[in-house]
Amino acid sequence: MRLATWNVNSIRTRLDRVLAWLDQHDIDVLAMQETKCRDDQFPAEQFAEAGYDVTHIGINQWNGVAIASRVGIEDVQVAFDGQPGFDRDAAETLIPAPIVESRAIAATCAGVRIWSLYVPNGRSLSDPHYDYKLDWLRVLRKEAEQWLAANPDAQIALAGDWNIAPTDEDVWSPEFFAGKTHTTTAEREAFDAFAATGFTDVVRPFTPGPGAYTYWDYTQLRFQRREGMRIDFVLGSPAFTARVEAAGIDREERKGTGASDHAPVWVQLG
Repeated sequence: MRLATWNVNSIRTRLDRVLAWLDQHDIDVLAMQETKCRDDQFPAEQFAEAGYDVTHIGINQWNGVAIASRVGIEDVQVAFDGQPGFDRDAAETLIPAPIVESRAIAATCAGVRIWSLYVPNGRSLSDPHYDYKLDWLRVLRKEAEQWLAANPDAQIALAGDWNIAPTDEDVWSPEFFAGKTHTTTAEREAFDAFAATGFTDVVRPFTPGPGAYTYWDYTQLRFQRREGMRIDFVLGSPAFTARVEAAGIDREERKGTGASDHAPVWVQLG
């Protein structure tokens, strides 16, 4: 089975590119983030014509996550238990908050529990979104730990846009990001906590070294200047990781007119 994750940055804008990429790369399951549409606006019919079942959660033009699968979709779950919300009208109120954003959806596809995750950006160190991001990750890690405790043999993939660059080699300039989100000690510790729980970055062994980026800002010719970040990951449970035969980042898909600012990341299971 071949699965992938991709922050598509508006599925309605990128639909043709996404469907073409699925076909060209023989993808069985795709976790998507930033679909940027309501459920009734998602192009499910076009995915069905291509042979994919889809589950999606989107409340408005912000966020939105989906899973497309041609190997079945079972046991769909929208949001993880205890997922923190964020009140846009009262930003100082973080927990509890009335709005659980469309940032997490799960489904079991051919025996693999796949989560499509869009971790909050954080915006800036002084923004309420930063504390929201850290709490969101804390609760997700706690849940992931419980999933493995309940079934150590579970095949689980936490796939998506994590909005964290875990090491200095994951950004084009550590100096540029000093004092900004994505590279702070607290964010990196939150990411590393998943490894302590038993989840492994299954793509990095196949894409080592600096420059293996998954995101390039549209501004300042970042892509052309190779000024990117590695912030999209697939973290696998031990049973999932044991099946990984290959993985990669499709940098070529970031090229051309109408590209997302993220590249798809794929994993081949044996």
